[in-house]
Amino acid sequence: MNIALPFLSSVLSFAFAAMVGDQWLRRRQPYQLVWTIGLLWYGISAGTEFLGSAFGWSEPLYRVWYLIGAFGVASYLGLGTVFLLNRTRFGYFVAFSLFAGGLFSILAAAARAKEGVPASNGAVLTVVAFATVGALALAIATRFDRRLVAPLTAGILVVASAIVVALVLSAPLLSPGYALDPTTGVPIGTAFPSDLRILTPPFNITGAFALVFGAIYSAYIFMPKRRLLRVEGGPPVIGAIGRAAAIVVNFFASIPSAVRSFRAGTLNSRVPATLLIALGGFVPGLTSGLNRFGITWSFFLGELLGIVFIFVGFLVSIEVFSDIRLPFTRILLVRRNQPEPPAAA
Repeated sequence: MNIALPFLSSVLSFAFAAMVGDQWLRRRQPYQLVWTIGLLWYGISAGTEFLGSAFGWSEPLYRVWYLIGAFGVASYLGLGTVFLLNRTRFGYFVAFSLFAGGLFSILAAAARAKEGVPASNGAVLTVVAFATVGALALAIATRFDRRLVAPLTAGILVVASAIVVALVLSAPLLSPGYALDPTTGVPIGTAFPSDLRILTPPFNITGAFALVFGAIYSAYIFMPKRRLLRVEGGPPVIGAIGRAAAIVVNFFASIPSAVRSFRAGTLNSRVPATLLIALGGFVPGLTSGLNRFGITWSFFLGELLGIVFIFVGFLVSIEVFSDIRLPFTRILLVRRNQPEPPAAA
């Protein structure tokens, strides 16, 4: 299973990346390009797991696995969602997620200390400061010009990625140059220094939160709504919290109407599609988190289920894939009729 599951995840990720990349060539939407990159990272990360399980791990393979899997996959998939929702107030949530990721690095450092390999205070403070400054910049951009949120998020991620590339490729590794769970054979990050391992939360938390909650927010936009709570105006921070609370309350209040619409065949296809994408972001995020706490048996399974759910979610959405063709060709595989536009709420 350590060979089969990563192999399937890698193949599906690369095929999916080709489909989305082909779509970007036709439509030139920035989020499609970023998602293509994120899916390529997904395929490469799973591919290293397949190669390591099938033919044996090595130090270079382990470094690539950690660099792409721990820092690249979730953050770039989440960035695609930020581009998709660039004209909304979603930037406030991204700012909060980045700030929370920085604070979570403190907890990660505490966990490393309990393991007897503490991170330096300077590294922790640097991560928290970088995340805090980035979060403030995103919140300010959301307040004054939402069009800047996605490019600014991309800039922060590119700078952070460049730093991480240099650190991962140069970090000294404990012998034999990689680390595997002795029971399951699943790779774990313990061969890297703690100062490097505490850098992962801002990448993973921000990216996973953006992907999962961005998909849920998209579902809320397209589902028939019942608004129990309305919040308009207010100070920037308090107003944003109030509007977020209203979305949560109204989302759950609208679920019965969405179920009725689904049964009647009138529900916008983007609602089940984005909920599947949210599930696809949540499952590997959960199993990856468990991996960091020594629970590794579900890691490869969660990785495969995640890409399957995301892939099916994209295919369910008729608006996203109105036609399915062999990537980078004009060979049409499936053409579907566009639904009638939904009535205004």
